[in-house]
Amino acid sequence: MPSTPTMTSDEIIQEASRILLQESNALADCAERLRHENKDQFHQAIYRLFQTLDRGGKIVVTGVGKSGKIGEKIVATLQSTGSCAVFLHPVEGIHGDLGVIQANDAVIAISYSGNTEEVLRLMPSLRKRNVSVIALCGNKNSRLVKESDIWLDGHVKSEACQYIPAPTTSTTLALALGDAVAITLMELRGFTPQSFALNHPGGSLGRRLLLKVKDIMYRISDVLTVFMSTKMDRVVAEMMDYKCNSVALVIDDSGHSVVGVITSGDIRRAIAFRGQFFELNANDVMSRNPVTCFVDDLAGEAKRLMEESDYPISTLPVVDKNNKVKGLLTFKQLEELI
Repeated sequence: MPSTPTMTSDEIIQEASRILLQESNALADCAERLRHENKDQFHQAIYRLFQTLDRGGKIVVTGVGKSGKIGEKIVATLQSTGSCAVFLHPVEGIHGDLGVIQANDAVIAISYSGNTEEVLRLMPSLRKRNVSVIALCGNKNSRLVKESDIWLDGHVKSEACQYIPAPTTSTTLALALGDAVAITLMELRGFTPQSFALNHPGGSLGRRLLLKVKDIMYRISDVLTVFMSTKMDRVVAEMMDYKCNSVALVIDDSGHSVVGVITSGDIRRAIAFRGQFFELNANDVMSRNPVTCFVDDLAGEAKRLMEESDYPISTLPVVDKNNKVKGLLTFKQLEELI
């Protein structure tokens, strides 16, 4: 192999662009076929898989080599979008793991050529189990397609590599078809964003859809609360004693409702622009009529409220349904979690 590049910078970009365009064109060609000559097959595949899941069965995906890697990704997408799915390596299958396949299941077998021996050796056992077999394949006349119930057309005109037929365009298309199957099933089965979040509690989307304000807010005991008449020397002296030491909540005489917020920024501005700072009351320094959120609001909604405000908001007093103050939420808390 050459020790120096054999392509110029422009040639490198041109080649990369050619590959991306070729693969995107293959997806567009497949979508066009799906709308016309292949629509009945895709309908059958989706409804067969829907019925499988509705009966309590699962989707078993199998393939070897690059097709196996694509199959594993398809399984991961199916699982995260609410469809019960497992991957079965065909070699492991013929050596005992076929026991994972039950009568109510459906199998998606992936092979671009449709003549992969390891996959074909599964077919007699699948027939004996009476399971539906869907071939994701690029060769309509292959043994795999002929021995399957349904064919998902994964044909491409050529691979992206011009000189070596390495699986590239064909695997991209197989992966995209898997996404089309998984997402269509998800929508057909009424899988909601909230359901998705339950499968992704550790991800930012899961937290955005599941985490509530009350789960992360500073409790009222963590924040200094003062009255409008409280002198600023006391506010400054006591603020640092609290867990949330950069904000004070100003409440009305009833001790329940928030009428203002004092942040460290409010204090700095008051010191800079107003004389006799320590003779001022909280009422003189506070930001009035603060935007609030409820304890049971989703944290993601609270973050959106801050981000979409007409003016910068870094804190949200938290209240209950009776407008009684319960705590404080900061943008920093939300930014770290969502």
